[in-house]
Amino acid sequence: MADFPPFTHVVVTVSDLSVSVPWYQQLIGAEPVLDEDVGDMFHHTVFPVGGLLLSLHGFKPKYAKKGPADEFRPGLDHIAFGVPTRDDLSKWAARLEELGIEHGEILDAHFGSGLAFRDPDNIQLEFFAPPNT
Repeated sequence: MADFPPFTHVVVTVSDLSVSVPWYQQLIGAEPVLDEDVGDMFHHTVFPVGGLLLSLHGFKPKYAKKGPADEFRPGLDHIAFGVPTRDDLSKWAARLEELGIEHGEILDAHFGSGLAFRDPDNIQLEFFAPPNT
């Protein structure tokens, strides 16, 4: 059997694409590469992030469920975006402040350092640097 395949995309379900698309577009600094309805079930908007794709899904009213995301329930805990060094986390903290996005403090652990923040649906996102950089 071949090596386990890499991730190609991450899909995040959002409650309101009209809020989340511009928020992610501003954060990522890129235009969507795809923005279309998928049947009568959902609309998706897809952004390039490194070698991966980040897709936002907005489900049509008859399929959508209400409530904010919560990493303490089974499902997604968080999505981490890799940065080369811990110093880059400070730069991203400043950028988040420029964008008006609240964030936590940079936290250090033996496995690396992280800077956490949340999207409009309360989905936890993080910039992450490897240890000792």
